[in-house]
Amino acid sequence: MQKLLRNFFIRLSTNKFLNQSARKWGFRLGAERFVAGTDIESVTRTIKKMNQQGISCTVDNLGEFVFHKEESIQAKNQIIAMLNKINEENLDCHVSVKLTQLGLDIDQDFCIENMKEILDVAARYDIFINIDMEDYIHFQPTIDVLKTLLKDYNNVGTVIQSYLRCAEEVTDELRDVRLRIVKGAYKESPDVAFQSKEEIDRNFLKLAKKRLAGPAFTSIATHDHRIIGELKKFVAENGIPTDRFEFQMLYGFRQEMQYDLAKEGYRMTTYMPFGHDWFGYYMRRLAERPQNLNLIFKDVFNRKSS
Repeated sequence: MQKLLRNFFIRLSTNKFLNQSARKWGFRLGAERFVAGTDIESVTRTIKKMNQQGISCTVDNLGEFVFHKEESIQAKNQIIAMLNKINEENLDCHVSVKLTQLGLDIDQDFCIENMKEILDVAARYDIFINIDMEDYIHFQPTIDVLKTLLKDYNNVGTVIQSYLRCAEEVTDELRDVRLRIVKGAYKESPDVAFQSKEEIDRNFLKLAKKRLAGPAFTSIATHDHRIIGELKKFVAENGIPTDRFEFQMLYGFRQEMQYDLAKEGYRMTTYMPFGHDWFGYYMRRLAERPQNLNLIFKDVFNRKSS
């Protein structure tokens, strides 16, 4: 049943009509639990609250199905406005971006130019830019764009998904680059991706440990307490400084664990999506953990009862 629900929500996340329609619905489906705001001002308030708890943030300006240059330019300007806000408010925050939102499906050179404008501003403020990894069809183009940018910038990195069979090879290629290790949230072919939880978790731990023993900073993005516990033990046993890595979790997930990790002295970052194009992101979060439906049903029911 869980696999059927996962596939169902992933299919919904790729439905262009539903994504566009959801902009009119607002947060009527419980999305405010997992989306930190609809605009820069609202997400800034949320970042400040997290910073007060000793937690850093990374913000993602949501947006999918971008096929026109005007939309990409608008997204680029919004990201630059967010960078300006981070600097003005002295927020403990960096920025995550999606290359498809910045024109990867339109023209790769156009996408690179948009990224360079973002990176120029971010470098001026000493802010890191993380390129989110999307579905497998965009994997190699994303790596190609990253390698192009790395020729001129050192404030950019990307995400490696442990369900991909090529993950270790690419991680080794990017040994000196800041990376975020995740499990992966898209439905991919068995030819390119592990299908079982056991294989994905095993590869996640392998990649994370290899990175922790290496020279570059690593973000370990998981809500799995077993994996976190094993990596905390690995760090302690190998004398790995806590400033060489951070744990990352999504906004709205396992909040108490996030606070606890920060109190224990680990670097903790919350991934904060914001914006009106929330539907695709929200459906993928439900696909990852269909149990979240229980929380949403309770929220919706309580609203109607009050």
